[in-house]
Amino acid sequence: QVQLTEYGGGSVQAGGSLSLSCVSSGKDLSRYAMGWFRQTPGKEREFVAGAAWHGGGGNYYGDSVKGRFTFSRDTPKNTIFLQMNDLKSDDAAVYFCAATGTIADMRQARIDYWGQGTQVTVSS
Repeated sequence: QVQLTEYGGGSVQAGGSLSLSCVSSGKDLSRYAMGWFRQTPGKEREFVAGAAWHGGGGNYYGDSVKGRFTFSRDTPKNTIFLQMNDLKSDDAAVYFCAATGTIADMRQARIDYWGQGTQVTVSS
C-alpha cells in the first residue's frame, strides 16, 4: 500500500518562507514522477511543481510559483521537497504530494497516488 506523507505546512506572513517535504512508503516510487499540487475550497487542484523520475527536462513549475518555489528530490530517501519563498496570500492552500508515471501525466493531473495534504496559511 503506497503512502505519501507531507510535512511542513503551517502559517507564515506574506513574504516569508516555508519548506514542505513528502515521504513515500509502501512501494518503490523511484521511477515515478513526483510533484506537488495545491487546492483551495471550490477550486480544482493546481499543479505547483514536479519532475520526472529520471530528472530529464529538469523541474517543472506552475506559472504562479516560478521564481519563488523550488522543487527537489532525494530519491534514496524517498523524499521530495518544496521550498516556498516570498509567499503571497494567493499561495494559501492545502498542498498535496503526488506520484504518477510521467511528468506529462503529472502536469495533466493524472495522478496515481496522493498524499493527505498539508495546510499552508499566509497572512498579510
